[in-house]
Amino acid sequence: MKSIQAIPAIALAALSLSTIQAGEPAPKEITSEPHCSAIPWDDHRVDSHAPIGVMGDHTHHAGEMMLSYRYMFMDMATNYVGSDEVSARSQLSMPGMGPYQVMPLDMQTQMHMVGAMYAPTDEVTLMAMMPYIDKQMNHLVANGTTFETGTSGSGDFKFGGLVKFYDKGNTRAHLNLVMSAPTGSIEETGFVPPMGRVVRLPYPMQLGSGTWDFKPGVTYLGQCGDLSWGAQVSGTLRIDDNDAGYSLGDEIGADIWGALRLSDSFSTSLRISGESWGVIDGRDPLIMGPVPTANPALRGGERIDIFAGINYYCQSGPFKGHRLAVEAGAPIYQDLDGPQLGMDWMITLGWQKAF
Repeated sequence: MKSIQAIPAIALAALSLSTIQAGEPAPKEITSEPHCSAIPWDDHRVDSHAPIGVMGDHTHHAGEMMLSYRYMFMDMATNYVGSDEVSARSQLSMPGMGPYQVMPLDMQTQMHMVGAMYAPTDEVTLMAMMPYIDKQMNHLVANGTTFETGTSGSGDFKFGGLVKFYDKGNTRAHLNLVMSAPTGSIEETGFVPPMGRVVRLPYPMQLGSGTWDFKPGVTYLGQCGDLSWGAQVSGTLRIDDNDAGYSLGDEIGADIWGALRLSDSFSTSLRISGESWGVIDGRDPLIMGPVPTANPALRGGERIDIFAGINYYCQSGPFKGHRLAVEAGAPIYQDLDGPQLGMDWMITLGWQKAF
């Protein structure tokens, strides 16, 4: 029975052999698609840039420049002691309650960031970013009244370079070597009703660090088919105390993301971000008062956030080459030296155009 079943196969083999011997061309060999590692990096993909909330994520070719604008809004609405949420009233100096006479209720921060990048070579991309910041904070007083303070102005100017050290097939990596100059004010004041006068506002309401800061990092990127991915580790090192006698805590952060290309023009992204920052070293003698935001020992913490984004890259028409992006997210874990306001949610909108 087995020999009968083998006859069709033997006959087909014989027919193929006779065709070859008769001089007919042999069947073409079936080849598979090249592996992703053999496909060069594509700068013109919609997902060749990281989610818009990631800074210093990509490099450029020699002679190319890019302009960008980002708008960020962050809402902070709950106080934390460690990883536990606490009400503002529970921390006020009422019978059997906390030690403060004033507690922050919520805070909103808006930032407008204008940026530029220029690549003198294929390996080095120079970058600069200038922010404009607006902050508003609402407070609850022990007697039940509330009041608001606000500040606005230029933040700290950031500049530096991205140095590409690996570029092979569908993956690449670069160093982030950035400095932050103390152009943001650390002398912002406001009228505080419980004190009945204008005072220097607490640390979260200041617009800059007041110090020269080194912001090193490393970024890794990859593409394959309709998927792309990346990771970035970065830090902030305060070089010295500022003129007010303190320095903000050092910071370290890490981001990992993936993106799905839906078409040549659209992609979606998912990002997980973690950061940890230390308490303030030293103190400003003019920042005082019975409010936790004036205590330099209550400014440290760590947080893990998750973000989702949509990216658009115009492929034709008068806006060809323009990129638009939006990314929004919220924390999934917070552990703060508190009482301290934690983040509630954040959104970033952005525009980019390379020339």
